This record gives sequence, C-alpha cells and structure tokens, in this order.
Amino acid sequence: MTAPALASERREQILEILAAEGSARLSALADRLGVTPVTVRRDVSQLADQGLVQRVHGGVSLTASARPTPAPAADGAPSLRRAPQPAATDGAGTTIGIVVPSMDYYYPGVLSGARAAAEELGIRLVLGVSSYRIDEDRRQVQRLVDDIGVDAVLTAPAIDQPDGGELASWLAGLDTPVVLLERSPRRATQHAVLESVVTDHALGAGLAVEHLAGLGHRRIGLASRTSPTMAAVRDGWRAAVRDLALPAGPDLDVVSYDHSGSRESIDRALDAMLDARCTAVLVHADPEAITLLERCDDRGISVPDDLSVIAYDDEVAAIAPQPITAVRPPRTTVGRLGVRLVAERLADPARPAQRVVLSPQLRPRATTAPPRR
Repeated sequence: MTAPALASERREQILEILAAEGSARLSALADRLGVTPVTVRRDVSQLADQGLVQRVHGGVSLTASARPTPAPAADGAPSLRRAPQPAATDGAGTTIGIVVPSMDYYYPGVLSGARAAAEELGIRLVLGVSSYRIDEDRRQVQRLVDDIGVDAVLTAPAIDQPDGGELASWLAGLDTPVVLLERSPRRATQHAVLESVVTDHALGAGLAVEHLAGLGHRRIGLASRTSPTMAAVRDGWRAAVRDLALPAGPDLDVVSYDHSGSRESIDRALDAMLDARCTAVLVHADPEAITLLERCDDRGISVPDDLSVIAYDDEVAAIAPQPITAVRPPRTTVGRLGVRLVAERLADPARPAQRVVLSPQLRPRATTAPPRR
C-alpha cells in the first residue's frame, strides 16, 4: 500500500501537472492525487499565496513566474525553477462565499458577524443574495464556486420549500465545503456532510411562553407569518403550553396574517386573538408586532394591561414607540461561528461534521405585564 504523499510533495505534484498541462480542474487534481477536493483546495490556496498558481474558470493554472524554464538536472531533463516560497499565514488567501436570502431583514446581522470573523482570520468574503428562491440559491452558489473559485460556502438556502430536499442533496454533493446558516437538512446523509450553525428557535418560543406564564397569563396566543423560522417557533410554542398545562386549542394558534403584514391582515389576527380571549401573544416578527401595537392603540386596547405582546426577532422591537419585549436570536454569532466553522473545516477536512446550536435570549421591556384582573 502506497503511503499518502506529504503536503509538500503533493503541492510539487500539482505544480508538475500544471507545468505539463497548463491548467486543471480541482476535482480532476483530487482524483489524480487520491485526496479529497478539500485537500486540493487547501494546497491550491497555499500555492496561490506563494504566487505560483492562479484560479481560472473552473480550475487552476500556473502563474507566469512559476512556468518551467530549462534548467539542467542530473539526468539532463528540464526542471521547474520557482521563486522562494514564503510561509502561509492562517486564513491568508482563503476566499469564502456567503449566500443570504435577504439584505433587508435578519441577515444583515448575520453578515456583520461573518465580516468581523473574516477580518480577524484574514479571509475574504464574497456575497450573493438569493431572495428565498431555490433556483437563485443554486445559481449563486454555482457562481461562487465555478466563476470565483471560493474555497468554501456559507449559505441559508430555501431547503424548507417543497423541492428543498433536492437542493440540500446538491449542496451535500459539492466538492466545496458548505456550512448552512439558520438551516438544517432533513436527511441523515446530508447532516453527515453539511455543517450548520442554527438558532434554537423552539427554545426561544419556549422562553416567551414561560415568561408570560410566570406573569400569570393562561391564554397565550401565537400570531405568525410564513417563514423558514416559523415552524420551529410554532413547535416551541406548542411544547411550552403543553408542558405548562396551558390551554392549547387551535383558536390560540392565530390564523397567519399575510406576508405583507398589512393593517387589514393584522386586524384580522387581532380579532382572532380577542375571540380566543388571549391575554398575551407571541408575534412573529417585529414589524408585525409594531403594527399590532398601533392597531391596539387605535382600537382602545391597552398594551400590556389588556394584551401583553412579545415579538420574535428583536430587529427593531427595542426602538418601537412602546419598546416591545422580544426574543433575540444571536444573529451576529451565527455569522461569526459560520466563518470559524468553515475555516476549521478547511484546516482539518477529515474531522467529523459539526452542528452548532445557539440559544436565543429574552429581552423584557414595556409590553408585558401581569394580566388585568
């Protein structure tokens, strides 16, 4: 059995292949060297740091300064003559693509954390926006991998949608390491490949319900809109009201308002809360919670005396005219840990895949109080 080549020997082999053929795809190099694509990407990154290779569309080629020149060897054959090779630094030369579904809400905080970690590690970030669409998720990731040649990808793909399983399988099959942000694949085989950093949104909903129950509320409603987060929030709400032996009828799971969060849809949700005799409600997300408070004021419903309100997300809840009690997911930490996780994966491709689960925090403010007796 042939012993695996040392890293220095492997990089020498890569240079010899490129000297003979001009360029090569990374997947082809991995096959010829008998190593993983991640290992080849790491070798290529170090060679690029040394100015010996450059990424081209779909692969890698030698730089002009590293091309072979005739130099006498012991057997008279030409050899490669290269410039001195400086030592690589942590993260130097590494490029990570990050694809987020939105630049308007939630993900600016994730990007802020990712940028801070990338700057600390000397990593370059390249951004793509997919607008919660499966086809755009795939197109943006493909562009980053093939056209830009990123070493790894961070993404929050729409794998919760009906065809999301196929997207997750495609991501798991890429040669490039992928870390999911605020997403978790459904299949075990995908979990074994795709690393992830997620917030325990079910725990966040549980924190909200326990806070309200501790104030004396018994009929605690849930007002929701369609989103990748909402399924976990609803699961957490249901588990908490069950564990606390609170009423949990379908009338308390308020009909979802439309995605626009219009005043009309919020009014319908408020009517449903009053019909269900709610004294408190968990609202997803901040903009809808703010509109709900406005409609309560217009209709003479006192918050928190008649209705306590907790918002989920805490993007802008603290600066509402009446600061709103909110559950705050650790958005910046998600981005920061995503970058660190992928950096560790590039440094040690053989380690087991990791899944990081983060806890949100409850921020009590002016919109929760004991129910009016």
